[in-house]
Amino acid sequence: MREVKVNEESLTLVVPVFNEEGALEAFLPELTEYCALNGFCLVFVDDGSSDGSAALLETFCDGGQVRLVRHKVNRGYGGAIKTGIAASDTDFVVTLDADGQHRPEDVGKLFECAIRNNADMVVGRRQSGHSGIYRAIGRKLIRLIAGLLVSMPISDLNSGMKLYRTQLAKRYLVLCPEGMAFSDIITLVFVHRRDLVLETQIEVRPRSEGVSTINTTTALETVFQILNIVALFNPGRIFFPLGVGFVLFGLAWGMPFILRDEGVSVGTMLLLVFGLIFFLVGLIAEQVAQLRRGQIGEQGPD
Repeated sequence: MREVKVNEESLTLVVPVFNEEGALEAFLPELTEYCALNGFCLVFVDDGSSDGSAALLETFCDGGQVRLVRHKVNRGYGGAIKTGIAASDTDFVVTLDADGQHRPEDVGKLFECAIRNNADMVVGRRQSGHSGIYRAIGRKLIRLIAGLLVSMPISDLNSGMKLYRTQLAKRYLVLCPEGMAFSDIITLVFVHRRDLVLETQIEVRPRSEGVSTINTTTALETVFQILNIVALFNPGRIFFPLGVGFVLFGLAWGMPFILRDEGVSVGTMLLLVFGLIFFLVGLIAEQVAQLRRGQIGEQGPD
């Protein structure tokens, strides 16, 4: 296993765990050996597992370099990552999944990319074809929606392996959901905040045990959370196009009536009023967003 050459910067690996006993039996020795070789800290967050995951994790934890944090009840994927990041004291933190799909060696690739480029976030870009067609289409649709609303320099928005500058990640946790949409939303927050976000290629292995919990409901939740975070940071990208669209549609609808000297139809008036409402709501939302952005910029990590 290759040792990573680093300077004075330090790194913590955060691994959210929920009922992954079968996968952990093979993955834990590999991961702990890698961290011991490189001097990295390791934080496992047991998210209310009902199997033997917590007991298995305890056998590898020493309370120092390798720690275990436990949730009494399940808080969700994002909730577990939030807890792990909040418990990290190093300059950088990397999140990776507990199902054994991520290779520990790729942590070094993300870390070296961050140090070399002074990046604030590095996303592990998965190779194409590592999952089914259904999930691949879902990821592309989510990225398409995000790209329409945000200037998106990242191709693999919801990759579970990401490196964060810890101080910034702690500052942004309050904006992120506790569900599976966490991976997408925290990336959008870093992008919105004009932090340096880069990608580097990683390899993903087949899941050794269990099945993924990502489904259509997860995708819909992610789309909703994307709209929510865009409305928070840049509401004009949502409300102004809607306002202009209603006004143009209203003019196109009413122009034939006006040309026939039949006056302005009720439908035209409604469309124009809706357009004006969206435009005014967008203006108010932009003012609120500016205040909120200023508050976030002034915050420090907890």
